[in-house]
Amino acid sequence: MNEAESTPLVRTVASTQSEMTEIILPNDTNTLGNLLGGRLMHFIDLTGAMAAYRHSRTHVVTAAMDHIDFIRPVHLGDLLTLKSSVNRAFTTSMEVGVKVWAENTRTGTVAHVASAYLVFVAIDEHGRFIKVPALKPETPDEIRRYEDALRRRQHREAEYARRREAKLAATALEETKA
Repeated sequence: MNEAESTPLVRTVASTQSEMTEIILPNDTNTLGNLLGGRLMHFIDLTGAMAAYRHSRTHVVTAAMDHIDFIRPVHLGDLLTLKSSVNRAFTTSMEVGVKVWAENTRTGTVAHVASAYLVFVAIDEHGRFIKVPALKPETPDEIRRYEDALRRRQHREAEYARRREAKLAATALEETKA
């Protein structure tokens, strides 16, 4: 059986779910003892990549961090739990949602501290795009996230086209000045 025959054509959201836990140490924090935003983004990227890998079963690269909300600070000594799953699969790309909680290790209080959407692209060992399996949402929440992911993609594509047009217009203006 070759690889194409062993790769399912459709995967469920549940099969992509990934979770990671970290303890926040001094080298992860700023001078106020709060987790650095860039460090949190790194953890989010890693957890998101795990879900994308589970879905595509090949190499993945981060194409975009579409949106991130820093809701509240994470403190030195907190346990950080990140959960991710694929929201929607397109031809070679996948949108992954990541939600982050912090647990105060002294009180046991758990709070939602961040959420993000990332886009990963599946590639082979030569960097060429690879098609990914379709995604089958099963629960009402998974279906909502699946539909929302398409709207975010359409917005990303419209924004990309707007920036491309603005760049072309600026280039044309510079050429008329020359």
